[in-house]
Amino acid sequence: METKLFTWLGREFVEVTGEAKAGVSVESATAELFERFDGALKSQGLSLDNIVRVRVYGRDRQGRTDATLARSKILAGQRRAASSSFITQEWFDSAGAGGLELWALRPTNAAAQRKPVDFEPARNYLCYLEYDSLLFFSGFTSEAATLTAQVKDVLGTLDSALARAKTDWSKVKKLALLLQRGSNVDDVRQVLAAANRVSVPEIEFTFVDGFAGEKYLVEIEATALSSSM
Repeated sequence: METKLFTWLGREFVEVTGEAKAGVSVESATAELFERFDGALKSQGLSLDNIVRVRVYGRDRQGRTDATLARSKILAGQRRAASSSFITQEWFDSAGAGGLELWALRPTNAAAQRKPVDFEPARNYLCYLEYDSLLFFSGFTSEAATLTAQVKDVLGTLDSALARAKTDWSKVKKLALLLQRGSNVDDVRQVLAAANRVSVPEIEFTFVDGFAGEKYLVEIEATALSSSM
């Protein structure tokens, strides 16, 4: 397990990354991993209540499913955070089949309230979390036929989500694109340029082996400022 502190957007974040233990069910091992993460956060004066984004990793499809189930049970109610999940073998250094990467936020205003916002109709993950004037959007996907079509589709979904959050692309500070391994990044960059989205200050590309849906080729997360910023 690794803990890292960093400052971004005028706030302090704590990033914790770790792999679930092997030899027991992925769901129970992931639940135990969350307990260890909570201890790491408490050493920094935070807790699972301060999580704003969580990524779930599975060595295979079943591992991803089981680890995601543990996440949905533990990060429930007001604890819900922006989330995404992936299948990847290269991410793992141990024999574990599930792993987590999370960000926790130390709010500038101690009275700041978390506002988890569901999709309509609701899904088993959030549309976005609003916390301390920041907006954390979950990973969005598409079942369009090609990678470029999926990127275009997801950008459209983000258009609607930003409007629902009463903000716009000028407030987006980061796009994180998780791509099917072997995808052509230049093709994706061309779609972003055609949509006039390359002005986003941070655009990050990461390769994985798969997603929740077998047709998915990309999952895109966004982080933005609220309209009050």
